[in-house]
Amino acid sequence: MSAPNIETIVSLSKRRGFVFPASDIYGGLGSSWDYGQLGVELANNIKRSWWNWLVYERDDIEGLDSSIIQNRLVWKYSGHEDTFSDPLVDCRDCNARLRLDKLDVDPTDGKAMCSNCGSKNLTEPRDFNLMFRTTVGAASADDDPAALAYLRPETAQGIFINFKNVLDTSRRKLPFGIAQIGKAFRNEVTPGNFIFRTREFEQMELEYFCRADDAPALFDSLLDEYQKWLEGLGISSENFYRYEVPKKDLAHYSARTVDLMYRFFPERKETGGDEWDEIMGIANRTDFDLKSHSKKPEGADGKRINPDSTEDLSYFDPTTNERFYPYVIEPSVGVNRTFLAVMMDAYTEKTNDKGEVRVILKLKPELAPIKVAVLPLAKNNESIVSLAKKLKHELQPVMRTVYDDTGGIGKLYARQDEIGTPFCVTVDHESLEDNAVTIRDRDTWEQERVSVDSLQAYLSGRLRKSTV
Repeated sequence: MSAPNIETIVSLSKRRGFVFPASDIYGGLGSSWDYGQLGVELANNIKRSWWNWLVYERDDIEGLDSSIIQNRLVWKYSGHEDTFSDPLVDCRDCNARLRLDKLDVDPTDGKAMCSNCGSKNLTEPRDFNLMFRTTVGAASADDDPAALAYLRPETAQGIFINFKNVLDTSRRKLPFGIAQIGKAFRNEVTPGNFIFRTREFEQMELEYFCRADDAPALFDSLLDEYQKWLEGLGISSENFYRYEVPKKDLAHYSARTVDLMYRFFPERKETGGDEWDEIMGIANRTDFDLKSHSKKPEGADGKRINPDSTEDLSYFDPTTNERFYPYVIEPSVGVNRTFLAVMMDAYTEKTNDKGEVRVILKLKPELAPIKVAVLPLAKNNESIVSLAKKLKHELQPVMRTVYDDTGGIGKLYARQDEIGTPFCVTVDHESLEDNAVTIRDRDTWEQERVSVDSLQAYLSGRLRKSTV
């Protein structure tokens, strides 16, 4: 089967409760989405996998959860107030507002062309800052400039300004990292493609602090480890490639950046378009951030670079008696895009013996929103229903389990396949006699009879085996 396009995933997500349009009853809000009852479970499982892998399984990383609204000076000295912008143009013919860096250029005259109508009659570009403005307190920013604040456009700065706090309280030594999961906000002019590009999104970000000489090797190592983690979520290695960002396109703070690309748009290949886009990026941010937020060092004119900071975020090495600003390797991966890639890679179709095409979401069991569905073969049989509900309640504390009797058994199986439930437990008339149930495997549709007494141990073993 060919890879599904995003529209296929959108349809499944709305139909089965993974993702809904935000504010839907009021006509929605451009590119805003709500994670439904299954989507929130899948997203939480992805975040839990990342957190466990970095913070619990490794011994060199601490966790953090910083505030969404910070002092405005954070964004001044990080450079966001001056540089965090997109170049915008307006088409004079169709009035579309467009990002200049995303437009095709006519090779004959070097002029950009409107992606909406093809016109080259565009206004001069102007910078549009992507940060959402807000105010702190009762005064407006017009009345009191000190009231101006921003919703954070990234989680990284919250880590940098807490570097000394974590260092002093954890007694860490280089190299070590600080990990954070949190919401970020960017006032994108052209969001779209479902949850791929949104104005509100969630990041899983690591800032790994090290000596400058160690940075290149750590960069390569972390990139390899991150791709391995993503593949462990069930994403095929064939759907990745690495894009080395050219030096001319690097952010001003970056010595090197690599974007890990995923095949988000397979349908574009048929028309010669680019089927790849970024799922995560990793950057060597050098010592830019810790210097920028420090009351030192001094500039070329002898003045402090940051006169507003109260702290020096340098690192003192007691072994060598050196004081210096660590380099930072930053792997950053989005929850939204990881969620989308996991859904796309898990989506499969299978024809049953009646010739009907069924959707199977082959999620890794540890990511599946529901691990087990308990289904009564006859919902009008009180004894069967009672046993099924009893099993559901016994399994629930150990693994996420649901009970469903809202259709025939074939329809119930199909529903659970479509939402990625690894196992279905069917309670039938024989169960009342032999104290056993039928276990159905989502991927193979094979069935096995298991005694009720050993059901929990059997399912736990199958789920553990599936995660290896």
